[in-house]
Amino acid sequence: MPFWKMSARDVTGFKFLFSLVFIYALMSAIVYSVLHMKFISPLPANAPLERFSEARAVEHIRVLAEEIDGRQEGRPGLKEAATYIKSQLEMVKERAGPNLRVEVEETQVDGSFSMMFLGHSISLGYRNHTNILMRISSMNSLDTDASVLMNAHYDSPVNSPGAGDCGSCVASLLELARLVVDSGWVPPQPVIFLFNGAEELFMLGSHGFMTKHKLKDTIGAFINVEASGTGGIDLVCQSGPGSWPSYVYSQAAVYPMAQSSAQDVFPVIPGDTDYRMFAEDYADIPGLDIIFLLGGYYYHTTFDTVDRIVPGSMQARGENLISVLKAFASSSRLKVASERKTLDVDANSDMVERAVFFDYLTWFMVFYPRRVAFVLHNIPAALFLCVPFFLYMMDPRTHPLLSFFWAFFKGVMHHFAGILLGVIVPVLFAVIRLFFAYPMSWFAHSYLAFLMFIPCSFFGLLIPRAISDRVSHFQGVSSKKIMKEPSDEARFWGAFGFYAFATSAYFFAGLNGGFMTFVISISMLLGWIAFYLSVKSYGYNSIKSPMFYVIALVPCLLYSLYFGGILTLLLIEKTGMMGAIPPPYGFYLADVAVAAVIGIVTGLCLGPIIPICDRWLAKSSILKFLLHFTVVMLAVSSQFFPYSKDAPKRVVLQHTFISTGGNEITGSSYDLAVIDSNSMEFIFKHAPEVAKELHVGPSFSLGNAEASPQEAWMALFPISCVLTTNGRFPAKANNILERYSQFPLLQAHKPQTTFENGTRRVHLELSLGLVGLHKELLLVLLVINYSICRSLEEIWVTVLNITGPLSGWSFADGKPPAPELPPGGPPSYILRLSGNSDEKWNFWLEASSEEEVRVDVAVLDQRLDEETIHLKGLFPKWSDVIAYTSFLSTYLF
Repeated sequence: MPFWKMSARDVTGFKFLFSLVFIYALMSAIVYSVLHMKFISPLPANAPLERFSEARAVEHIRVLAEEIDGRQEGRPGLKEAATYIKSQLEMVKERAGPNLRVEVEETQVDGSFSMMFLGHSISLGYRNHTNILMRISSMNSLDTDASVLMNAHYDSPVNSPGAGDCGSCVASLLELARLVVDSGWVPPQPVIFLFNGAEELFMLGSHGFMTKHKLKDTIGAFINVEASGTGGIDLVCQSGPGSWPSYVYSQAAVYPMAQSSAQDVFPVIPGDTDYRMFAEDYADIPGLDIIFLLGGYYYHTTFDTVDRIVPGSMQARGENLISVLKAFASSSRLKVASERKTLDVDANSDMVERAVFFDYLTWFMVFYPRRVAFVLHNIPAALFLCVPFFLYMMDPRTHPLLSFFWAFFKGVMHHFAGILLGVIVPVLFAVIRLFFAYPMSWFAHSYLAFLMFIPCSFFGLLIPRAISDRVSHFQGVSSKKIMKEPSDEARFWGAFGFYAFATSAYFFAGLNGGFMTFVISISMLLGWIAFYLSVKSYGYNSIKSPMFYVIALVPCLLYSLYFGGILTLLLIEKTGMMGAIPPPYGFYLADVAVAAVIGIVTGLCLGPIIPICDRWLAKSSILKFLLHFTVVMLAVSSQFFPYSKDAPKRVVLQHTFISTGGNEITGSSYDLAVIDSNSMEFIFKHAPEVAKELHVGPSFSLGNAEASPQEAWMALFPISCVLTTNGRFPAKANNILERYSQFPLLQAHKPQTTFENGTRRVHLELSLGLVGLHKELLLVLLVINYSICRSLEEIWVTVLNITGPLSGWSFADGKPPAPELPPGGPPSYILRLSGNSDEKWNFWLEASSEEEVRVDVAVLDQRLDEETIHLKGLFPKWSDVIAYTSFLSTYLF
């Protein structure tokens, strides 16, 4: 319908719509600036020594991520990083005044244990991982005094320079340690800075500290600093045990960034941090898990470089950390392990009771215990149930009491239908778009996802009102003033009841959030009052009345955008690593997930205004406009390429060698995997050089390609569970014996032991790399540049898959983990080994019968041969290739 042919009511509706667009755009700009730290002024390198300086911290990141070549286990850069950190701490120690005792130590940790990760039970054995520790205390402190632990890991994942994860964490703590000494502050209780060298290998550094270090029982509180990106919001993702750590944070943080609802979501995210070792698995230390959330495009990629660090993020983090550290160190509730066990639970309920907390755009923080939430979060539901009685008593002759309850119930279902359609409609459009476009066209341009899915979600929210108006029109029902028309009033109270019952349900489900719908409920009441007063002043038919309602809700809507913005941006950035489900479902996964979440967020941000404003917006002309806009954006977005250097596609390239006898190669291949919705066909279409190198023809189809067997990815277990869309391609192995002299070898090093109960113990020796070479001989070989100098030197991890009647072993207190149960195969047990590849692993396995025990060995070596380096270089610049070499071998005992 042309603009000049629209009715006056339609024109008014469009004016109101564009007024809302302007208000929401303004609020979105505010939220964007908050999420990306635009309001923070980073301090330069010459800032006063008593202030945290982002520039000084970033210089540490530059050294760790640029000057040091790789901080992965097995690479020389990890030791260089440890040396650098220790030297910086020694320099800080030299500047300490006479009122401080500063101790710096380097420790080697080893051990073995079992754990659950991503639903898989695995055992881990490790040795010679390096932790660097600094303890700062007053001169009169004792070694047994309760202390505050600050933890960060300095190792990085395979192929990544690790500027964000976790060079930023190490840099924060180095600058913080300097600040403690240079500021003249004398900690009331000791402060320990732990720089652990093996978090990426399943938190081995923190496990070693918590099981072996003499100070482990003195830790009274901890702050674990992590990164899932390169900056932005530095969110408290986990807090506990109890509410005391989050309470301290709420009182002390300069820029509070904490959501108790994050603790409901974090357990289902495929990842873990050192927080688990300190607060859950090996101790019950109260603490905080603080994580950079944005910049997830670069997380665990070669693009995680210092120039990607979001300006202002380090400054905000540093000012928060020093303030919270001082609060913990000054707290009377700081207790050693033995004191925590004897605490009176009733007198120290905050040490065990959970709490509800959230920050408002980092400006301030709201905190209240769960017992208070029991009252607050159920007030809206109670009020909803009382309102029908109140309305009935005001005029009992108009309608029977049950009709009010029935009208309110219909109002709840009316709003629920809108919220549900607000999710379903964008999901349908997402699926339809994929019939003529590639998945994830919004990935490198996140604003496209909002422009595509918000209008159609808004369309879904308005459908119930549009249908209701059409039915009323056909029935000849005339419009009445809202205060005299129960059905209109019921729409508002129905929407209110929806959020009220959602708040109560969230609470009784035992979750830690619910504050979002609670804030919406309370804000809607304030908006209702503003709307009621504006109706009296301007009349029901004036557009000013709903505008007053919207204005009253602005604080709530601003927070909804903030909350929803974090959730949506985090999801969009992480879709590039969420795994690739095989076709046909995997093709739709990312787009459907993003569309559904944007639909939910749209419901949170626009849902509260619907019961009052839909009268002006649910017009056929506006609905058509929303649909047309959606279709145009779907078409436009399909023209965008999904990836860029700022949003790379992740590819895993594994050069696989199958060895036998420690010196013979029986097979070689390239195993290629993608971990998002665009399959390998997408790679080969847009990177023909790669297809040519792998001898892939133009008719390549994933369905006809040879798939890599699951055991081929054993070196990455259990992360390998996301590598379900993969392929195997032939590779040459004719030069491998010229480059390597010895391959991994597992063999019995003494006769097996048989016990009276029939159990037999097999004594095994696993050799890796240059095992057994005398140092003088190795030096000679290096001097003459003999090819053997390129044997397995940069081993990241060794994984053993043990199949058979295993009843015990020499790891993890002798108890194997719960077995893996592969479809159609026998139970198997997974063991990951790491640390010092130039030493042999000696261990034993116990079998409960004479049946053979099969051991599959996978060794991940980070060195690449020339052919693999060449192949990696053929991939386009918009991709990130995680490349390594895997050696597979099988043994029977």
